[in-house]
Amino acid sequence: MAYMDPLDIMTNLEHVKPFYQAIFSADEQKVIGYEILGRIHLEEETKSLGPFFKDESIPDEYRLEADNHILHMALDAFLLTNDDTLIFLNRDANLLMLDHGESLLEQLFAWKEKGGNLERIVIEITEHTFTGDIRQLTHVFTYYRTYGIKIAVDNVGKASSNLDRIGMLMPNILKIDIQPLRLTSPLQTYHDVLYSISLLARKIGATILYEEIEVNFQFQYAWKNGGRYFQGDYLQTPKEEFIEPYMIKEKMTREFHGFIQYEKKKLQQFYEISEAFHQKVHVLISKENKPGIEFDELITKLSQQLSDCCFRIYICDGDGFQQSGNILKLDGAWEFQPGYYMKNWSWRPYFLENIMKMQIRKKGFFSDLYSDIETGETIRTFSYPIDQQHYLFLDLPYSYLYENEALL
Repeated sequence: MAYMDPLDIMTNLEHVKPFYQAIFSADEQKVIGYEILGRIHLEEETKSLGPFFKDESIPDEYRLEADNHILHMALDAFLLTNDDTLIFLNRDANLLMLDHGESLLEQLFAWKEKGGNLERIVIEITEHTFTGDIRQLTHVFTYYRTYGIKIAVDNVGKASSNLDRIGMLMPNILKIDIQPLRLTSPLQTYHDVLYSISLLARKIGATILYEEIEVNFQFQYAWKNGGRYFQGDYLQTPKEEFIEPYMIKEKMTREFHGFIQYEKKKLQQFYEISEAFHQKVHVLISKENKPGIEFDELITKLSQQLSDCCFRIYICDGDGFQQSGNILKLDGAWEFQPGYYMKNWSWRPYFLENIMKMQIRKKGFFSDLYSDIETGETIRTFSYPIDQQHYLFLDLPYSYLYENEALL
């Protein structure tokens, strides 16, 4: 938006008003809350006050006065509703801590006296812009919680978000900006960051809310990656009024059905590829694993017959110690690497769990997607039990996964 002079905003506060952006739930496909946003209507045009509130060069008292003006109007509007929708209040944590959250709490107490329910309030802050003592902020939020007020951390995973600090704040809701998915194929590191956030959310009992959803495939990604709540112009643009709670239930239900059908089809394809791959390896092992054969010779023979689908092969025992070297494909040619003999991989995540799976199931399977330590490439590993003590590992390159879409 075009730059607005802060004084133009402060001298026209009567034209500043709250807008409300609906937040929807996956489980009920209904509005579960609204984020309060600031807008100013001047010269027949309505403009966002987001840049004004984020500009730290503007005096604190200006931003606080405008914020409080919007909050007062919004809270009065919520008194007229008969539901229990959550009310998301954006707050700059640095401004909040000027008086340790007391003035905001006084406003909320005054609202409660009029009949408001503090358990509807969600204080939303951005952790990575907070420059103060995180322990002091944690104390303030702990105090807020005694009144039923909830905490949300915004822009998780962006900029320099620190998951340890976020964990200390113990938020009820983690808001993830899905805008990096404007690229149809974002970096694997973005997916990895979201995976780490989902693990943190599970550990601290927080709900994930995806925001800035603008197109269908972002909505699908949010649904698939642990999103319980959704927000963005694709679902509903900010409005001056509240909307009917089930306004887009039909749309969400229809799109969820499409997402589910797609995932079921992909899972079926994944299962079929996995079964076929297991049979292929089983036949090769049955053919090549003759009595007395050395493991180094076995993986060399296998490499010649698996050259179209894998780039690294090795064999470990049940404790993770390599019983062979590596055979690695470089520039289209296989190279034997004896230096990997007796290296131990039991420290890797899921390694021992996968060994147990092979012992129990007596069959091979694909790992999840991960980045290879040596190449940095996104790969999968196929693990196969040769016998009760020895296990074959085949690393599949990204090019092969790309050819078999269900593996991505």
